[in-house]
Amino acid sequence: MHSRYERTLADAAIGGRQVVIRLRVRRFVCNATDCPASTFAEQIAGLTSPHARRSPLARRLLEAIGLALAGRAGARLASSLGLPASRSTLLRLVRALPDPAVSGVAVLGVDDFALRRGRVYGSVLVDMATRRPVDLLPDREGSTFAGWLRAHPGTEVICRDRASAYADGARSGAPAAIQIADRWHLWHNLAGYVEKTVARHRACLREQPTAEPVAAQAPVTDAQQAAAVVQAEQFEQRALVARTRERYAAVQALRAQGKGIKTIKRELGLAKETVRRFCRAASVEELLAKARDGRGRVLEDFKPYLHQRFNHGCTNTSQLFREIREQGYCGSLGTVIDYLRPFRGAGATPPAAPPPPKVRDVTCWILTHPNHLNDEEQIKLKEVLARCPHLDATATHVAAFGEMLTGLHGDRLDGWIAAVDADDLPGLHSFTTGLNHDHAAVRNGLTLPHSSGAVEGTVNRIKMTKRQMYGRAAFDLLRKRVLLAT
Repeated sequence: MHSRYERTLADAAIGGRQVVIRLRVRRFVCNATDCPASTFAEQIAGLTSPHARRSPLARRLLEAIGLALAGRAGARLASSLGLPASRSTLLRLVRALPDPAVSGVAVLGVDDFALRRGRVYGSVLVDMATRRPVDLLPDREGSTFAGWLRAHPGTEVICRDRASAYADGARSGAPAAIQIADRWHLWHNLAGYVEKTVARHRACLREQPTAEPVAAQAPVTDAQQAAAVVQAEQFEQRALVARTRERYAAVQALRAQGKGIKTIKRELGLAKETVRRFCRAASVEELLAKARDGRGRVLEDFKPYLHQRFNHGCTNTSQLFREIREQGYCGSLGTVIDYLRPFRGAGATPPAAPPPPKVRDVTCWILTHPNHLNDEEQIKLKEVLARCPHLDATATHVAAFGEMLTGLHGDRLDGWIAAVDADDLPGLHSFTTGLNHDHAAVRNGLTLPHSSGAVEGTVNRIKMTKRQMYGRAAFDLLRKRVLLAT
């Protein structure tokens, strides 16, 4: 092998100006006839590399741009910086980056994220000590998670949500590791069952009318009954209500035949979570509680004025609509017509009573610490709890669980479960059943300081990364960006 000097030219751009870099390097020639590399040139560290179309510095800059902004946005920025590159080139550079080395992770956090919401999910693994993601898995199956744990031994603590797949995967892949059920997920699960309990006792939210003389009460009662009948008929005529009742009947019929959730899903063409929700509902009214509350009360502030004008003889709906619109009403004429229609038969309207609080509002009051409620909310909550002993017991149990959760008093868990099971609260009984199935992890979550906050933050960053990639990037590209982006 011998060498000879060769003069080469390289084009570059510095400060927006085109320049020519002149290099004098050695070219090596191999005399062996069986050598596949008969000739090759000497490389200058930091400036040249074999078969490269750009310098290492320019490549690193484009890789950093690709990691931060992905394809189209990255291509626009690179062009502005004097490093023109197509979006495909940026994505190709990101894909070519090596994976970061993964050593033993003592405290591991795991959670799922949606690649396509409702259809395709993956799993993100986070080192809780450094709060950085260590890997992304293409699904959320327990076998995949167990395989990763076996390939990366050394995990001592696993922070997870309540999903059974991760629990099974942790037991199989790292049987010696301590499993911790995340406290936020515990509170979120409890909130769902509290809302179901409040919906089941929805009738208790309405304030009971006070006793009045029979002569004065008769016309008011007739108007109220007529309005209630018409409003109930209008509610039942909604397409959502009819569809919900049909689906609930169909799901319960198949469930009575002993069929599972996946089978019902295939036969009815419904989402798995929808089928599970219909199976767990004690009645169809539980499913319709939110629909009965409605999305808003755009007319509430104007009802006293409508009642007053209607009782004084102004029954022209268009006129009333114009009057309240001048006062700030932003709803439609149809809403006013539907509201006043029940009162036309009686010829008068009852006193405009304050509407009952919504199920969601009462649930929020129960789940909020009393010190964080204003005076009006505290008064309304006390009135609701005074009318319904079941909701009063629910609020007591929720407060005890919140104290146990924030104070890390896991030793109180068994006593709390026993106290809940002793009351007539079917919704919370379902919650305690789930706690018993995952008792060790729940107790650890209520005792140890670890949580999955860093994992949830990583999931949010994954969502933002997906938006930059227009939601359809390949999984391996998403994985590179999440693991390597700073």
